[in-house]
Amino acid sequence: MRAKTLGLVLAGGLARRMGGGDKPLRPLGGRPMLDHVLLRLRPQVAGVLLNANGHPARFAAWGLPVAADGLPGHPGPLAGILAGLDWAAAERPDLPWLVSVPGDSPFIPADLVARLHAARVAAGTPLACARSGGWSHPPIGLWPVALRDELRAALQGGERKIDRWTARFGCAEAEWPATPVDPFFNANAPEELAEAEKLLRSAPPLPIA
Repeated sequence: MRAKTLGLVLAGGLARRMGGGDKPLRPLGGRPMLDHVLLRLRPQVAGVLLNANGHPARFAAWGLPVAADGLPGHPGPLAGILAGLDWAAAERPDLPWLVSVPGDSPFIPADLVARLHAARVAAGTPLACARSGGWSHPPIGLWPVALRDELRAALQGGERKIDRWTARFGCAEAEWPATPVDPFFNANAPEELAEAEKLLRSAPPLPIA
C-alpha cells in the first residue's frame, strides 16, 4: 500500500516539556531528529508532508511541503492530521491514505505502514493505530482521506481526543514488541532526548542516506 499512502510528520506542537522550539530539529546522534524519522518513513510511503506552524522556512533544508494547522489555538494532533488530510485531498488526490507519525519518534519501525494497513483490513475498520508495550499510540495511525470532513466537524465541535474520535468509526491496532527498543519511544523532554541517544545504539539500523 506504499503507493497509496502519504506520510505525515507531526511537528506542530508547542514542545513545552522540551522548553519550546521544534523538537524534530533537536540533535540526535549528530543529526536532527527529523532525519531519523524521515529515513524510516520515506521508504514506506509515496510522499512526505510536514505539519508545522509558524514560518516554514526553518524546514527548507528538507525540501518538503509544510502544512500548518487550519484551526487556531494549537488544538493538538487531530488538527495536524486534518491539515494533512486536507493537503492530500488538494495536492495528492491519487493518495487515499495518510499515515501520521510524531516528529519526536525517531525509531518508527520499517514495517509500520504495511502492518497498519494489514490490521485495518483484517479488522474491517477504516482506521488503524500502533501499539507497543501494552500501550496504544493514537497519533501513530492510518487515516482515510475520505474522513476529513467528519474530522473537521468533530474538531469544530470541540473534540480533541484522538482515540475518542476514532472509536466512532472503529480503529484496529497493530502491535510491536517494546524490546530491545520501543519503536514508538517519544523524545518529549531533555531527559528523554538523552535516553534516545543511548537507545540509538540498540535500535534497528537506519538506511544509508
